[in-house]
Amino acid sequence: MAHAAPVSPAPGARTPTPSPTPDVFGPRAHRIATWALPVVLGLVYGYWAAANRRSGGPITGWNILFGFVTALVFAVLYVAVRAVAPRLKRERHALLWAAFTGCAIGFLVNQSGSSVLYSAGQGVVVGAGVFAVAFYRYYTHEDAAGHRVR
Repeated sequence: MAHAAPVSPAPGARTPTPSPTPDVFGPRAHRIATWALPVVLGLVYGYWAAANRRSGGPITGWNILFGFVTALVFAVLYVAVRAVAPRLKRERHALLWAAFTGCAIGFLVNQSGSSVLYSAGQGVVVGAGVFAVAFYRYYTHEDAAGHRVR
């Protein structure tokens, strides 16, 4: 069976240079994600809380204000937890994320009209799950001295 031989370019001919691919995980993308992620998560959380609070009723100005204030508080707390948590030991690191997540879920459940005990229970259950997963992740990504491996 015959195969075509590779053809080399003629002398003096320019070979096309491939265009560089975008650096999706570069420093610029991380800088954008540092501020875009809290804003997007805050807006989604605020909308969710406002929707739970109105229980399918009409959208009012107070409901919109509640959603935006909730989004702002969530985004600020998220940025604060993200800034403080990596400086802590693995147990406290996981506990901080678990407390943040549990409180956030408990607040959302409470806005739907559930009792405080049910909301707190849901927050504790979700927080315990987040603690277990986060602790396992931080524990398995450290060396014997307790320093994070990057």
